[in-house]
Amino acid sequence: MYTWREMTEDERQEVLDYRKKNSLPWHNPPHLDLEGDYIYLITAACFNHLPIIGKNKERLIECEKQVLDGCDKFSEEIFAWCILPNHYHVLLQTEQIKSVRRELGLFHGRSSRTWNIEDKQTGRQVWHNCFERPMKSERHYYASLNYVHHNAVYHEYVSRWTDWLFSSARDFLEEIGEEKAVEIWRSYPILDYGKKWDIF
Repeated sequence: MYTWREMTEDERQEVLDYRKKNSLPWHNPPHLDLEGDYIYLITAACFNHLPIIGKNKERLIECEKQVLDGCDKFSEEIFAWCILPNHYHVLLQTEQIKSVRRELGLFHGRSSRTWNIEDKQTGRQVWHNCFERPMKSERHYYASLNYVHHNAVYHEYVSRWTDWLFSSARDFLEEIGEEKAVEIWRSYPILDYGKKWDIF
């Protein structure tokens, strides 16, 4: 959950003052909109991390399909993904990050309306935001790859990568083999990767 909720009013004001002073969005990492071909880790979460995506298996399937279809339109390659009950990650390569974000935004809008009607919660905020991190190095890329494939285990939905159906982990392991996957895992550990992403 968000550390923001655990802060005192003074601590919250200090964070907001810092972000305003440095021309950062008040509650979200800035979109960099880099020109050129980059590999990005894209993350989107449900508002307040509520498990809206994971209400049922059909919704998880729909989310996976829509997210991958949207990303595929403007990407050279999708390397990894994981769809969880309250957020998702996609690791991809694109020259058109704005178009990818716009496509995901359209899906967020459509799914918000559909799921709120299904849940009889018209007006509920479903999505918090979508943001992207460009990969800075080979190490950053492989640590991100491991993070995405390990995410369902990290959040304790399953005990093994291959037990979670809504990710690329099975395909990844089938393509490169277990021995190579273990080598990548050991060479590029996730350590505390992603630990403080929810602070602001």
